[in-house]
Amino acid sequence: VNQSKLDLFCKLGYGKQDICRVLENLGPEALEDDVLKELIRMGSKPQALENQAQPSPLKLVARGSCSTTPGLNRLGEDESDYSDSLRPIVIDGSNVAMSHGNKEVFSCWGIQLAVDWFRERGHTYIKVFVPLWRKEPPRQDSPIADQHILEELEKQSILVYTPSRKVKGKRVVCYDDRYIVKVAYEKDGVIVSNDHYRDLQNENPEWKWFIEQRLLMYSFVSNRFMPPDDPLGRHGPTLDNFLSKKPVLPEKKWQSCPYGKKCTYGNKCKFYHPERLCQAQLSVADELRAKTKAPLTVVKEEERCSCSL
Repeated sequence: VNQSKLDLFCKLGYGKQDICRVLENLGPEALEDDVLKELIRMGSKPQALENQAQPSPLKLVARGSCSTTPGLNRLGEDESDYSDSLRPIVIDGSNVAMSHGNKEVFSCWGIQLAVDWFRERGHTYIKVFVPLWRKEPPRQDSPIADQHILEELEKQSILVYTPSRKVKGKRVVCYDDRYIVKVAYEKDGVIVSNDHYRDLQNENPEWKWFIEQRLLMYSFVSNRFMPPDDPLGRHGPTLDNFLSKKPVLPEKKWQSCPYGKKCTYGNKCKFYHPERLCQAQLSVADELRAKTKAPLTVVKEEERCSCSL
């Protein structure tokens, strides 16, 4: 039993020493959920994060994000690697599968469609969380379609089963939502789900901000996985910037002035004037002064010429 727990938490990135210490303290019959809580209480972090952490007296940290996030620590390294600039993806497997199955069937194909969508974009860190009991043969009250996909994704180290077991004939299931939010938060990634995790928002203020800012909702349209182009609303970042560690600002596009040549704002006009490209954008007052001064200078030059004769 301990070996299965050890393997599970090693998959999540925790060190063997920390896991063994917790298992010794809690005993062999400890629930996996209790082991996770104890690891969190101890302040244990996945080794991947610890290995990538770079101590520095001066470090710029994005507002609201973890100071030990791998994305921020690797800024400036391997900038040519596009996949390194993309955020880790953590998928709520149950939510995606039930959504694709119209809330009637656990459709594993829906999970595959979501994974493929992020793969094609270049994301290299993709994790899907699904309760362990979904490996069991499907029952009439909980039908599963294309169950073999789960096994294939597990072999690819993409799918992670959250613990569950039976006690006196009753299934004891650990709270998989906590795994999803915790891993996404620690990796400074994105949660793919249509669930709002309101209970976890109330449980942890840091998680509340993270869920509000990093939750990517989606739709399935004719077996096509479709996240919104504006995940945080029309005034928020684009989908590309939402999924990127290094947002790219759009190029400023000048809008032509609706008044055209009749505009009276001169160089104070905030719109684009193509007719003014080859000349300095003078204010209307300056333009009038320039026009009135020109003939006066011509007359003075003519007077000088007549006097010299």
